[in-house]
Amino acid sequence: MAERSLVLIKPDAVRRGLVGEIIGRLERKGLAVDAMRLRTMDRALADQHYAEHVERDFYPPLRDFMTSGNLVALVVSGDEAIAVIRTLIGSTDGRKAAPGSIRGDFSLSNRENLVHASDSVDSAKREIALWFPELAE
Repeated sequence: MAERSLVLIKPDAVRRGLVGEIIGRLERKGLAVDAMRLRTMDRALADQHYAEHVERDFYPPLRDFMTSGNLVALVVSGDEAIAVIRTLIGSTDGRKAAPGSIRGDFSLSNRENLVHASDSVDSAKREIALWFPELAE
């Protein structure tokens, strides 16, 4: 069975009209979009999604950003999808991300960095259950 990951196209990418570019890069790599939803993140979902960061100093501005507008939530699958997606999106800080990666090509920020992707199989299962409970394993 193909590995699955949650991908969030963040509010900055939606505002900048980069949704098609980001999905296109995932699909051109050979990954499949299994589910997709345009929605907003409320504070409660942000606190659940970022549970490990809630007490950290950087979290309140992150929550404000993530709840600031529409985002696109995706379940993406493929061979070693988690590692492949994380390579495609690039390092967290867009100023340091490799050229050719999504963040390297389109982001100049550490917080407003266009895309979130699950960092492990366990994280993917937890995050998919939050965003797409009908697909939870």
